[in-house]
Amino acid sequence: MEKLNKQALWNIHFPEFVMAGEGGINSLMASAKLVELPAGQQVFYPGAVCEQYLLVLEGSVKAQIISEGGREMLLYRVCSGDSCVLTTSCLLSGDNYPAEGVAEGNVLAFAISSHAFYRCIEQSAFFREFVFKKFSARLTDVIGLLEDVTFSAIDTRLSKALLAESTDVITLTHQELAAKLGSAREVISRHLKRFEAYGWVSLNRGTVTLLNTEALSKVADKH
Repeated sequence: MEKLNKQALWNIHFPEFVMAGEGGINSLMASAKLVELPAGQQVFYPGAVCEQYLLVLEGSVKAQIISEGGREMLLYRVCSGDSCVLTTSCLLSGDNYPAEGVAEGNVLAFAISSHAFYRCIEQSAFFREFVFKKFSARLTDVIGLLEDVTFSAIDTRLSKALLAESTDVITLTHQELAAKLGSAREVISRHLKRFEAYGWVSLNRGTVTLLNTEALSKVADKH
């Protein structure tokens, strides 16, 4: 039954693996273990040894850095069809994890052992291309985030984050917004209250309602 379920999941979430028709890929798919991670489970942590390559099927894993003072900075989310750039980097370099990963909601994923990963990297041109394309795309996102944190004003980044939610009622706490932007909750709260005073947003417990997206867009477009 598990074999049938695994095959169906490969067909649904990673059909390119099935279509590759390579012996190395077929071996990798056969050896992959289906794992379920409950909400809030730590998937990896700073200093941990990387022993497997995860391909997420359902749910998401957030990769984040936590400072000594307890501030969180969200690096990225690994969602359905994705792999983790930190995991790839650690497998290729042999280094330990520099950040932590936490399951958001229940996560279903394929876990591929480091041995199977290395063997398939050597044998399969398809797998090498898949791994490095995912790695490159995610690394570009992380660099963009670091550029924003370093060079963009907080009001610009906050406006962009609010508009990116694609809904007028955003169910995020000030702490969650701060983690997304790599800032402190107090700083985000101060700017949100200023936005509220301008009539751009309305603040309630756990939600931010957008009232003037045109004004927020002008701030988001500032350089």
